Amino acid sequence: MADFPVRFHPSAEEEANNAWSWYAEHSASAAAAFLVELDAAVFAISEAPSRWPRIHGRYRRFPMRKFPFSIVYAVRREFVEVMAVAHYRRKPGYWRVR
Repeated sequence: MADFPVRFHPSAEEEANNAWSWYAEHSASAAAAFLVELDAAVFAISEAPSRWPRIHGRYRRFPMRKFPFSIVYAVRREFVEVMAVAHYRRKPGYWRVR
């Protein structure tokens, strides 16, 4: 099976950039590690988007291992859309209105 292209909702892209910026202000190595883990998560999702559990109906959640974030995404007909790079301490489900 071919990998699914992955697209980021503009708000999810902003969340990823904000998280990276926060880590970059505190530690260059943490910022680099965040990007490595985010890239690995996106790659894993693109290879097997149905592998991770459903939440809130049509959405799925990929938990990052080293950082307090989950990648929330929806499998569309021809691509995967990342809806949020959600911090664990943020209000659950805030991204559902996107």
